[in-house]
Amino acid sequence: MGFHEVRFPTNLSFGSIGGPERRTEIVTLVNGFEERNSLWAHSRRRFDAGVALRSLDDIQALLAFFEARRGQLYGFRWKDWADYRSCPATASPGPKDQPLGIGDGINREFALVKTYRSGSEQYVRPVAKPVAGSVKVAVAGAVLVEGAGFSVDETRGLVTLAAAPAEGAAVTAGFEFDVPVRFDTDRIQISMASFQAGEVPSVPVMEVRV
Repeated sequence: MGFHEVRFPTNLSFGSIGGPERRTEIVTLVNGFEERNSLWAHSRRRFDAGVALRSLDDIQALLAFFEARRGQLYGFRWKDWADYRSCPATASPGPKDQPLGIGDGINREFALVKTYRSGSEQYVRPVAKPVAGSVKVAVAGAVLVEGAGFSVDETRGLVTLAAAPAEGAAVTAGFEFDVPVRFDTDRIQISMASFQAGEVPSVPVMEVRV
């Protein structure tokens, strides 16, 4: 799958609308009860970048980015302003935000994830596109230094420790991250008369699996 490791301009994504969606199959039985089945293991996010356009310069920036991605052909990074940190929205990422796994004395590679909890239920979301320089890691509570203690593959969301953590040692991390997306259209229609009158074009963006 073609993917460009470039982020959609954040000044254009700020103010966009969107969020996660799931695919649930619901069958209503003859007795009125329902059977529900989740067809996707992970949610998928959709956004509309058009509502964030505010000026003619914004339109030019959008068109340049769209053409460089060849429409739907190449994926890119997107900052979801409502959910882009491993911690609460008003906090700063810390090395103990998210559990990545438990050491076994052998494995040195851990995938970044973000866990969402509500009551007794939780959902673990894979994080494939961390922001470079934002990842902080700790092993058994001891903070590691990037470069010396660990390295990060920002294209796959993998953390590799310099030394395998001891058996039973908790590996945790904090980070900022982007959503891997693509345009969900090969055509953008813009009417300058409508835009100046306050009507903005629809620019659908869809999360992709990487």
